[in-house]
Amino acid sequence: MFFELAALAYLVDMVFGEFPCKHPVVLLGDFISGFERRFYRDRILPGALLVVSVIALALLVSVTLVYLCSFLPAWLSLIILAILASTGLAMNMLHESVAALLTAEQPKQALSYLVSRDTQDMTETDIYKAGLETWAENLSDGVIAPLFYLLLFGLPGIAVYKAINTMDSMIAYKTERYFYFGKTAAIADDIANYLPARLTALLIVILAKDKRHAWRCLWRDGNKLESPNAGHPIAAMAGALGVALGGDASYHGQIKHKPTLGLPVNPVDKSTLTQALHMKTGINLIVLSFLAAGALLS
Repeated sequence: MFFELAALAYLVDMVFGEFPCKHPVVLLGDFISGFERRFYRDRILPGALLVVSVIALALLVSVTLVYLCSFLPAWLSLIILAILASTGLAMNMLHESVAALLTAEQPKQALSYLVSRDTQDMTETDIYKAGLETWAENLSDGVIAPLFYLLLFGLPGIAVYKAINTMDSMIAYKTERYFYFGKTAAIADDIANYLPARLTALLIVILAKDKRHAWRCLWRDGNKLESPNAGHPIAAMAGALGVALGGDASYHGQIKHKPTLGLPVNPVDKSTLTQALHMKTGINLIVLSFLAAGALLS
């Protein structure tokens, strides 16, 4: 278990957020785009080769960095590896991006940077609902899941997870172009996020004022979405806030029918999103307390 590394990496992300340099995920994206331009075919095999290639690249680079750091003093190695690992965590960036919806002059445009659904015809309620869903789902993808694999496997763990997650965000769509090419990436992402999504949902339940209602919504609605993972943190968030999330949404000009998660006890508005974003403090306290305890006991 890499408790000290994970704790320091989490603190670096809390204090500094994104560093002013080309993000490793952008570099991964460039590799994926280049592979797709050259080798794309509407079949499963080329997509599977892309998944293997990207994972191998992430492993090679991360293991090499760990090896090179092994020649440094232990304290310096820990700092460097923590800084590198922090680039795979996105609590600050996620929180700031979603919070921008509260103050943006053009909230539809601000939301369009966060979601793949069509935003031009959204109502104010639709915007805040999408913001809540983005916050809940990406607490798993951008915070808990990378931290989970960093804690288990060190820098190579978080590197491989971010590689899988980046492929999912780029090619794992059920569109005509990516239905077969992106299938392996989608399956890999589903497997990688299975436990973290459920841990994130439990964390949200713990932070809910009405924990019983949050748990009931999670238990009843967590498996309703097409994704085997996304519904769990979203259902937990819906229950924690006493709102209804999910429902029909427009993607690329076509309405996609999705089930509703939670119950509309309270309206979805600016105050609801603000309340959800305030969970950041509680999440930080729980995560850092757990990591600190682990570091002291290990």
